Amino acid sequence: MSRQAIRTVLLIEDEPGDAMLIRLQLQESQESHIDVVTCASLADADSWLKERDEEPSVVLLDLNLPDSTGTETVKRCREMTAAPIVVLTGLDDLAASHLAIESGAEDYLSKGGDAQAVRRAIEFAILRHQREGDARLAKTVFTHAREAITITDANGNILEVNDAFSRITGYPRQEVIGQNPSILKSGHHDDAFYRAMWERLRLDGYWEGEIWNRRKSGESYAEYLTISAVRDARGRIHQYVALFADITPQKEHEARLRHIAHYDALTGLANRTLLADRLHQAMARSRRWQRQIAVAYIDLDGFKSVNDTHGHAIGDKLLVAIAQRMTRSVREEDTISRLGGDEFVALLTDFRDSSECLSFSYRLLAACSEPLSIDGLTLQVSASIGISFYPQTDEIEPEQLIRQADQAMYQAKLEGKNRFYEFDHNREHHVRNRHKEIEEIRQALSGNQFVLYYQPQVNMKTGAVIGMEALIRWQHPEQGLLLPVKFLPQVERDRLAVEIDYWVLRHVFEQLQTWRRSGLTASVSINLSSRTLHTEGFIENLNSMMATYPRVQPRQIKLEVLESTALDDIPHVSQLIRQCNEIGVSFSLDDFGTGYSSLTYLKRLPAAQIKIDRSFVRDMLSEPDDLAILEAIIGLSSAFSREVIAEGVEQLEHGEVLLCLGCELAQGHGIARPMPAAEIPEWIAQWRPPETWKKAGKLSQEMLAMLYAEVDHRVWLDELKHYLRGEAETHPELDGHQCRFGLWLERQPQALQALLAEADKCHISIHNLGKQLVDAINKEEGYPGRDSIQRMERLSQQMNQHIIQVRRAQADQQVDA
Repeated sequence: MSRQAIRTVLLIEDEPGDAMLIRLQLQESQESHIDVVTCASLADADSWLKERDEEPSVVLLDLNLPDSTGTETVKRCREMTAAPIVVLTGLDDLAASHLAIESGAEDYLSKGGDAQAVRRAIEFAILRHQREGDARLAKTVFTHAREAITITDANGNILEVNDAFSRITGYPRQEVIGQNPSILKSGHHDDAFYRAMWERLRLDGYWEGEIWNRRKSGESYAEYLTISAVRDARGRIHQYVALFADITPQKEHEARLRHIAHYDALTGLANRTLLADRLHQAMARSRRWQRQIAVAYIDLDGFKSVNDTHGHAIGDKLLVAIAQRMTRSVREEDTISRLGGDEFVALLTDFRDSSECLSFSYRLLAACSEPLSIDGLTLQVSASIGISFYPQTDEIEPEQLIRQADQAMYQAKLEGKNRFYEFDHNREHHVRNRHKEIEEIRQALSGNQFVLYYQPQVNMKTGAVIGMEALIRWQHPEQGLLLPVKFLPQVERDRLAVEIDYWVLRHVFEQLQTWRRSGLTASVSINLSSRTLHTEGFIENLNSMMATYPRVQPRQIKLEVLESTALDDIPHVSQLIRQCNEIGVSFSLDDFGTGYSSLTYLKRLPAAQIKIDRSFVRDMLSEPDDLAILEAIIGLSSAFSREVIAEGVEQLEHGEVLLCLGCELAQGHGIARPMPAAEIPEWIAQWRPPETWKKAGKLSQEMLAMLYAEVDHRVWLDELKHYLRGEAETHPELDGHQCRFGLWLERQPQALQALLAEADKCHISIHNLGKQLVDAINKEEGYPGRDSIQRMERLSQQMNQHIIQVRRAQADQQVDA
């Protein structure tokens, strides 16, 4: 038999006879492999135990020894050894035996029993000791484990938890016994998550994974959870044992690492790595949904000077402040990232076309260029921005898109900084063509192929001619007379644009001097490019021309600058305007309304005149929004004491409506087309304004409401025609009393309703006819036909004529009053 099967029995007995009897009983069987060591006292036993490396298999202990008696003997022996103890007693005292067991013994045995009973008592004591040891070990593990342990019944009700559970969750043991673990739910996971968990437990008897739960305090925490099903002898689930550890610090550390890996440490913006990932995703969405994205490469102008002058600490604060401004200037779905230094990239997504992105470009420029107060210092820089768009004709990689924007940014630097420039992926081809076109235009300038035409500007009410606008034309030897749109855009970014502007200035001065000799002293407006305004020495050159043409008065010169050009560099343009005002030359803001048209910008740009863009005048008779914009611009001009003039007067009614809004100055083909200088005197001599313009005047708010109602009706008719032609899915309101015009008319005084009775009669007839046509389409009787539409248009014309007559009559009464 192996050494492991041999039992070592430590017999502690002071009676030699009893000791001899027990030894014989234990060793009398040849199958017994028991070594018996006898000690007469606890002291002898302690010495023997200290000399050994191993514990005895069992201790047979007499309660009454020379150095100890009673249950105290058991307690002292237990302190000496971890082996199972069987108490030997010569008395049949059950109470004393029970006390011995409570003191640490596994069993008790009466002296004088048979050998088989002694050996059986020893084996049972050893087995009982092992099982109790296992239970003690399990309890120790359960109590002291660092992981939380939860035991539930088959229904999920908690039976037991350990100390770690309370430490992690904050729930004391007594509060959770009998509860369901769902009390820990955080709300981070949906029902599908838990259904999948329990389905996996049912099938496999096991589940593990990360889960977010909630502590008693309400704080969410992350845990790594393992759940095992415990089955009974028949294979049925009897209990569940769950172990989990709080991994919140680990998750927070991972989040910090992710933040470090994906975000700029100084500004908190996305870094190049995160930008590349988001750009890759944005390009994929762009291809899928057929929407455009833009990448704007931003480099700060003048930042190095701030660093050199005030130090890197101030420079860093400036970068943080500008980063925050840029973030606020874009949408939540856009991304602002910092590549390093003073270089940033904005990823702008989900545009129908590139034009939608322009407003964001202006916002980014403003975010970078507005002054900042940092540590008592007022600092100001600007930005050069390059923009590239996606998708393009050829497929490209994300990094290539960024490089394109970078190249465009450098082009913006070359153009004068504080601006944005769009990348053209066919730039090389266009550059070659552009060089060729610029050279051809340069030859035309030197070959005297350019001529000036003049378009009169008038006061529509008084008939006075207040001036002319000089408009350049190219008398091309092969293509004939070309308008500026055919050649000026090609030279916009070239020095040649400045040469052409100075050519126009010289010829205007010559023409004004020629006209003055014949008694004509009108002023002339001259359009100037952005490059010319930023040319060094512009004021000196202007003064030189005035000295060369002394008969020309400074008040006869009016310089026009595009609103968008003025906004590119407000401080410079504002200073230039003031310098020109000092010498008597005035400025006009051209195409007003197409930029920001901000009160702040208008206040900072001391231009004497505001020129309303022709697009608003063209559509004001059919677009209520354009009519409202016109009214707002005219009111804004009046509030700031600026003269206002409208471009694009094409029809008689254009002029009449402008007068109703309070704008008397205008130009356009409905007044006069641009003409050579030689034709101007004769035109002035023959020009007379229409009678309706002479009688027209600014309307009261009540009469303006009628004008809006009139335009609303035209919009209504257009919407109905679109529906009848199958170009729209829904039709406008068909009830003549519920449409915008009908509701307006119902609110008017009885006297005005009486005046508009004929107009209302036409209005109701139009609605009735429209309803009949819509009903016919709904009954699938087909398209109503051209005749029905034309009849409706005739009724509408009659209605408008009645309204105009009433409006004119009311205006006359207002003038007389």
